[in-house]
Amino acid sequence: MTEIDFTQIDSYARYKLMASLIVPRPIALITTLAEDGTVNAAPFSMFNMVGEDPPIVMVSINKLSDGHLKDTAAHILRTREFVVHIADEAIAEAMHRCGDRLPVTQSELVHVGLDAMPSLRVKPPRIAQAPVAFECVLHEVMETESRYVFIGRVVWLAVRDGLVDTDKWRVSLQDYFPVGRFGASFYVTCRDRFAIAADSAQTAQASTAIDEI
Repeated sequence: MTEIDFTQIDSYARYKLMASLIVPRPIALITTLAEDGTVNAAPFSMFNMVGEDPPIVMVSINKLSDGHLKDTAAHILRTREFVVHIADEAIAEAMHRCGDRLPVTQSELVHVGLDAMPSLRVKPPRIAQAPVAFECVLHEVMETESRYVFIGRVVWLAVRDGLVDTDKWRVSLQDYFPVGRFGASFYVTCRDRFAIAADSAQTAQASTAIDEI
């Protein structure tokens, strides 16, 4: 094994190692509102589900080297609201391009050709083309020297028609193809799926079908 003492390497090396080894990661495409009402959209892969009771998600956003905040972080701190979208294959390129540097007065959605639609419980709009949108209010904030960690409480969920059976609370995973971050500008799909049997006496074919989860 190659042994690395994290206390003896700098933050850039730690980032490169962690961001390239803890993969694939889900991507939060987050919409927020600027002070003038401009819709901001940006992707973040330091993101995940934290728990369901309360229903909370987390996103970690780094501070800029000049001490300023990224637009998303500044907007969340000011408004305490944001919408987390899960990007699928169909909007993967647009999601990536939402990371382009733009003036705060220019919307990334307009820049990449995505459409905004009203949210139900928060002011920042949803992205119409996204398969999943979690409307969130700020639950808690953690701050370090290098970043903010935002804990968002989900107050509303919108999903593409046909994706969720609300009688059985099952997701039609056979129709769901989110993309994951694999480091730098590399992404992965979820198409190569497999089941692991509960014990050696069973076969993968005997496992629950992917459309019955």
